[in-house]
Amino acid sequence: MTSRTRVLLLVLLAGAASLGLLYAQAQKKPVIAFPMGYRKWTHVKTMVILTNAHKLFDRFEGLHNVYVNDIGWPALQQGKAYPDGSMFAFELFSVPSAGGAIETRGGRKFLAVIKKNAKLYPQTGGWGFEVFQGYQGTGSLKDMKQCFDCHSAQKRKDYVFSDYVE
Repeated sequence: MTSRTRVLLLVLLAGAASLGLLYAQAQKKPVIAFPMGYRKWTHVKTMVILTNAHKLFDRFEGLHNVYVNDIGWPALQQGKAYPDGSMFAFELFSVPSAGGAIETRGGRKFLAVIKKNAKLYPQTGGWGFEVFQGYQGTGSLKDMKQCFDCHSAQKRKDYVFSDYVE
């Protein structure tokens, strides 16, 4: 084998390896880190789903708290599209009751986070989604499509369910 052939072979192998690496990275979803301090963000709303009379009871039974970061807050107030960097955090807690009263907040079922970045998440309206089970600091969502399928119904509100209420 001539040195020219060896060089050509090495260039081809390096190119194939580079393409393989790029393909593997393209298949991974960008990571959304656990939002430390999210409870210091602006509280948007609290809601409780208690019975199966609500259509989302099976998936979202419990106490809901929703927060928005400082980047997203003005857009929420003004009803405008959210700029990149906007984030919402939705925590869901179990709701124990005794004697017909809710006495205390139960354990956290999960913390769901959405983060706006139009370049990283073009297939999901510019939003990335992540779910942190219980009190875990590592996300567990395998496919953002399951979240976006529901959020897509809110396209006219930039895919966000929350409304500003004075």
